[in-house]
Amino acid sequence: MRVLHTADWHLGQRFNGGHERTEEHRHFLRWLVETIQTQRVEVLVVAGDIFDTGSPSNAALELYYSFLLQMQATACRDIVLVGGNHDSPATLNAPARLLRHLRVHVVGCVPDCFEDQVIVLDNADGKPGLVVCAIPFLRDRDVRLSVPGEEAEEREARIRQGIADHYSRIAEVEIVWQLKAAGVPVLATGHLYAAGASPSDSERTIHVGNLGQVTADHFPTVFDYVALGHLHRPQRVGGREHIRYSGSPIPLSFSEVDHPKEVLLLEFTPQSLAIEAVPVPGARRLVRFHGPLDEVLVRLAAYENTGYQLPAWADVEVRSELSQLEVAEQLLAVITQLDRTQLEVLARRHFRMLTLRPLGEEPEPLTRSLHDFTEREVFEKRLEEEPEEARTELLSAFDELLELMRQG
Repeated sequence: MRVLHTADWHLGQRFNGGHERTEEHRHFLRWLVETIQTQRVEVLVVAGDIFDTGSPSNAALELYYSFLLQMQATACRDIVLVGGNHDSPATLNAPARLLRHLRVHVVGCVPDCFEDQVIVLDNADGKPGLVVCAIPFLRDRDVRLSVPGEEAEEREARIRQGIADHYSRIAEVEIVWQLKAAGVPVLATGHLYAAGASPSDSERTIHVGNLGQVTADHFPTVFDYVALGHLHRPQRVGGREHIRYSGSPIPLSFSEVDHPKEVLLLEFTPQSLAIEAVPVPGARRLVRFHGPLDEVLVRLAAYENTGYQLPAWADVEVRSELSQLEVAEQLLAVITQLDRTQLEVLARRHFRMLTLRPLGEEPEPLTRSLHDFTEREVFEKRLEEEPEEARTELLSAFDELLELMRQG
């Protein structure tokens, strides 16, 4: 049985406050369909956070359903999708009965019937080939009862134990251990924060401050593989080869610029499990330009976007002894010359470096930062570069525009 594990698609994400990711996700999903076909994948497992919000946009829903439709033309027999902490159980579960006819199995939240999380998938011969314990993101109500007045340590212990008990209970479902004894591999999913794992800046905390961090030992030994989601960096849990985060297929914050992006290809045989990380080609690169002003300006001007279909998005952070206004002027002089089809600066920050002086030595006069100037003062500073005869007319036009903005 050949299985592909992925997670954390976050369809519909708006990057850095408003930049669409639709084309990047479309590129990934197109590649995923082709990879599933060429790699002869029989089962696709998506371990949560299919969408970025509980109310996905029409564009995000179109990507999702178009992908499921395209998958019908591949040799993949079954798709298993579980809900993550970003997903709305109602949104995922609404078409679940219809999708089941297409062999798409959706578990948006813990179902009323606990055993409905256990899905037995047939192999090419029509016999049981894989048991999937499709466990979604476990909300507080799924794993513990609220206890008035409990301490933080008690709450953490109760959440952790509740998660562990959920996995132990599903491992004890009769069909799970019966088929395991008959040699059928068992795969479990999870959308959680495992202890010792490395997060990035883009994962939303779960269980109030990421309490209830389970360890590798909390997963019963009946599971031949545990397909995890929530953390965007691909990694093993507790050094166990068979307990893995696949990571997100595209970088979801600038903190992920150096993270590899991959999906995990599993091949179960009667005696073993082979795991292969398949790199995901990116359509857009996220880049950081951090350092002294001169170095950042040179790197920005020299940037090449070879090999990427979409313009790179850049995060610029400058360390300089110059004032904020002086740094902004030099940065803008370079940024305005950039080819925006190759590179677009989305964020920039300036950390002013101050020189420590011995006690008693007179400090330099304080330099005003950009925030200390009014809009008119900034414009007057800019006008110093214009011919003197044009300044009065330009300043008058600026005052008129400023007044119109204040009225509107």
